[in-house]
Amino acid sequence: MFHAADRVLVGVMPNPADFQIARNAGWYRIPAKHAPPSTTDATVLAFYFTAAFKETRWAIHWYAEVRGHELVRRRDLLPRQPDHPRADAPYYKLQLGPLIRREPAIPSLRWRRLTFIETTWDRFNAAEEINDLYTSGADGLYVTLKECGFFPEREYLIREAEGEYTADLAIHCREGVVAVVLGERPAPAAALRQADPAAVRDAVAQLGGPVAPQEHE
Repeated sequence: MFHAADRVLVGVMPNPADFQIARNAGWYRIPAKHAPPSTTDATVLAFYFTAAFKETRWAIHWYAEVRGHELVRRRDLLPRQPDHPRADAPYYKLQLGPLIRREPAIPSLRWRRLTFIETTWDRFNAAEEINDLYTSGADGLYVTLKECGFFPEREYLIREAEGEYTADLAIHCREGVVAVVLGERPAPAAALRQADPAAVRDAVAQLGGPVAPQEHE
């Protein structure tokens, strides 16, 4: 049905009411000001469930073919909310085919805040967990660290007193977090700036070793 290089966009499904719109009315909205680059050329839209979905939270259970898109005002999408602060803001309305269940689901091993993930059909089809979906220059290091049992997180938000940073990779340890930030991205002072497995292993060892997701939670 889909090809390996087809674009897949993973969007957050904030609540069951919006999920019913996707399922019954066949559309999903994205604020134009926050829309990722692949919004208008995605072939597949997948849904990441938030805590509002209780026992099915923090995972991708459903996806759908994207059959078209248009730019509309929020008030035209949700006419029963005319007084919403963003009623006149532009939104992309993605028109969807029937929802398809993803078996098995793609879970997030740790709770984390997501916005959008842009990936490809081959990655989506093969993914065992959320981190497998990301595409970046850290692919090789991610695979190496995952095989070593380090449970790396990709595109991970780190908050410090000096500000917020997005790490290409982050490894939760017993005494802190090892962050790997590549390229020109801003980074915490202690972040590693090289994709060197040996350096990452040493940094993880200095912080007491990796922590499995279930231990961390």
